[in-house]
Amino acid sequence: MARFTASAIAAASFAALSLLAAGGAQAALFEDDDARRAILELRQRFEAQRVDAQRQLDDLRSENAQLRRSMLELQAQIDALKGEIARQTGANEQLTKDVAELQRRQKDLAQGVDDRMRRFEPAKVTVDGKEFIADPQESQAFEAALAVFRKGDFPAAQAAFSDFLKRYPQSGFRPTALFWLGNSQYANRDYRGAIANFRELLATAPDHPRAPESLLSIANCQIELKDSAGARRTLDQLVKTYPQSEAASAAKERMGKLR
Repeated sequence: MARFTASAIAAASFAALSLLAAGGAQAALFEDDDARRAILELRQRFEAQRVDAQRQLDDLRSENAQLRRSMLELQAQIDALKGEIARQTGANEQLTKDVAELQRRQKDLAQGVDDRMRRFEPAKVTVDGKEFIADPQESQAFEAALAVFRKGDFPAAQAAFSDFLKRYPQSGFRPTALFWLGNSQYANRDYRGAIANFRELLATAPDHPRAPESLLSIANCQIELKDSAGARRTLDQLVKTYPQSEAASAAKERMGKLR
């Protein structure tokens, strides 16, 4: 067996160590390249992901901006539509008011026409229990004359009833108008004129409710004229012709006082 010196052993050891060191360095070199490649790949992948994320973010921002513009446009359209609806509503409300006003005017006009027509249309009236047809103007003229009598203005009442009988000689008011004309004349001390009108009432309407009072009024006029005999005959006629009337009861009392 060969024998080795210490120096040979040391040299051999040094050489071995050198070989190990060289192998380790080569291995380390290979490991750094792989790491760099991995890092580069990671960087590339990260950059690609970043670029893709940025692109998606930009797309999202663009879509968001477009959405906002669309929403603004839609809101503007909504506002415009609301304004149009408000204008239309206002126009409809005004139109409704105008139509209502026209309808009211039409109703008033129709009512006015009806009222004017009624002024000229004959109507049924009842006076002193007698029913008949009279023109509105005729009724108004009679009521006006009667109102004057009730106020106590007997000269004006006499004129009003005289005028009425001239204007409406065939009126259903005629018997009553003759009665009040006679009373107006009596109040004015036109006794003969009053007697004439009371007698006309009796001659034309002997069944009139005012007929008994007319006979009593004739007797009163005769008494004022100092015609006691004539008054007695008139009162007697009243009692015989209208025995159930209140005027007949008054006539009986009046006859008892006549001498």
